[in-house]
Amino acid sequence: MNASARRGAAIGLAVLVVIGIVVAIIWGRSAGGDKADGTTGSKGARLVTVTGVIGSEKKPFFDDPEVQKEFAKNGLDVQVTTAGSRAIATTVDLKGVDFAFPSSAPAAIKLQQKTGAKTVYAPFYSPMAIASFKPIAALLAKEGIAAQQPDGTWRFDMAAYLAKTVDAKDPLRWNQIPGNTAYATNKNVLLSSTDVRSSNSASMYLSIASYVANGDNVVATDDQQAKIIDRLAKLFLDQGFSASSSEDPWQDYLSQGMGSKPILMVYEAQYLGQQVTDHDAGTKAVTDDMVLMYPTPTVFSKHTVVPLTKSGDQVGKLLSTDPKLIELAARYGFRTNDPAAFQAALTAHGVTAPALPVDVIDPPSYERLEALITAISDRYPQ
Repeated sequence: MNASARRGAAIGLAVLVVIGIVVAIIWGRSAGGDKADGTTGSKGARLVTVTGVIGSEKKPFFDDPEVQKEFAKNGLDVQVTTAGSRAIATTVDLKGVDFAFPSSAPAAIKLQQKTGAKTVYAPFYSPMAIASFKPIAALLAKEGIAAQQPDGTWRFDMAAYLAKTVDAKDPLRWNQIPGNTAYATNKNVLLSSTDVRSSNSASMYLSIASYVANGDNVVATDDQQAKIIDRLAKLFLDQGFSASSSEDPWQDYLSQGMGSKPILMVYEAQYLGQQVTDHDAGTKAVTDDMVLMYPTPTVFSKHTVVPLTKSGDQVGKLLSTDPKLIELAARYGFRTNDPAAFQAALTAHGVTAPALPVDVIDPPSYERLEALITAISDRYPQ
């Protein structure tokens, strides 16, 4: 074959390859839609890829193979990335994203206003709680900050805590508690949290503290904020470095013991979900000397799906109505809209479901919470 013939053959082959690619693309779109990928569901249909931006505390749930399998049964391949709830509502680029899933109702309301979403779903929630240790709880009980209830659960009195820490001329130190041999350090008694500038769990802590500091009223005005903002700022500035995600301090709590963070603001779901994991795996990350306390008052972190496309809406519906996904959410410690299912799921995995706290407040509006966070952020060293 001469050079001219070889060139002609090569061009013809290239044309055939291009035609084959075009045909494959057209076939793929007709079979599963523009976002369909190459995997198939239980009925052999191609799965539609759905992308979401979620709070980090829900990542283990979405990564669970059983969760992925249940979505696949419904034709979806759900892929997620994580960001702080505040960032999701304000700075995260949502172009090409099918749903946002922040961990608070105020952030979801802001997102709904921003995106024009007509419907939102709140498939599960988690009361804010405090992870601690039995010796620490006993020390706090001596100071009137903590108390064990007749049913065995612990309460953490936020008003008493503020009075003995940020409001006191000489803030309480651990070694000043009479008879303290369990944690005889000179450090201030300080409730640890994530970074209030980026993390939802810290903003929920701020919601609780602001309510108590404002005379048991939700902060609603500039004047109310001005009177309490210096006290609130100390709660966060005195901590020094704080992680931007709730997962890092939680893992520190599990691995480093009370020497690192003797009292830590967490989601109840983190503690209960780890207990389920321990039971199923035969491990003991949550040890016998650990204890969960509930601040009084507390606030619910309402995980809310904001759909941005039809596929995102399908995710919200499934999370709210699919019995298997509801059961799996409960396994991760999330309280669902079906209390009986929550109780049953925990009991089946060797965990006793705590009574739902009744001293619960609403967080400030999104705009007021943002104003509080901004005022505290301005006090950080630049």
